Amino acid sequence: MKLVKELDYNQLNHLKKEMTRFMLAYKFALDEISTKINILEEEFQLIHEYNPIEHINTRLKTPESIIGKAYRKNVELSLPSIKEHIRDIAGIRINCSFNTDIYKLSEMIQKQRDIEVIEYKDYIKNPKPNGYRSLHMILRIPVFMSDRVEHVFVEMQIRTIAMDFWASLEHKIFYKFNKSVPEKMITELKEAAESANALDQKMENLHREINEIKRMDEEFTSTTTLFNEKNQINIPLKFLEMMNENSN
Repeated sequence: MKLVKELDYNQLNHLKKEMTRFMLAYKFALDEISTKINILEEEFQLIHEYNPIEHINTRLKTPESIIGKAYRKNVELSLPSIKEHIRDIAGIRINCSFNTDIYKLSEMIQKQRDIEVIEYKDYIKNPKPNGYRSLHMILRIPVFMSDRVEHVFVEMQIRTIAMDFWASLEHKIFYKFNKSVPEKMITELKEAAESANALDQKMENLHREINEIKRMDEEFTSTTTLFNEKNQINIPLKFLEMMNENSN
């Protein structure tokens, strides 16, 4: 009897360590991708004087949630099988200001040499039937442990603030109605998604126009200094360019 108890304890202790190692790999993968995003964010802020990232949120499923999803998907209850078939255990969501920021950020992430893009779904250009818009990627990220390298899946979602607001509202409504949402409300949700998309496009157009005005102002306010015996004269570079074009 004592031997059986010792075996049970050793087995439980082994399972506990394996589960801890399993969950830590996903936590470290989130830390890794978060660091990469933070570096890009700081580079944009300091060098380009513009930050396309509004907000970053990470999420790690609980063991209970993982097991529940494994049951629903008929996935074998073993760590290797769960690791292979459930690819959203670790998730990161990034909110951007504009659609162009989403694709710009996505492109930079895909160029990271140690990141492998396993799946790419563009629900912005091809929205879901209910109106949902977002860019989804499944990434495989190497995590360097003390005795091994784990390649871990991380789900990344990139969307605008308007898209995120709509998705959050839609989730709350479906949760409240236990997924049996009245048809009228489903129609209104889809119309709201179209309105959110129109707002995104309008705000991006305004942003583009403001940048163009800023660029033109900078061109006309950039000056060069001319000297004569008594005076120092600042002349706009754009004015000199125009004078040169007219003389030619």
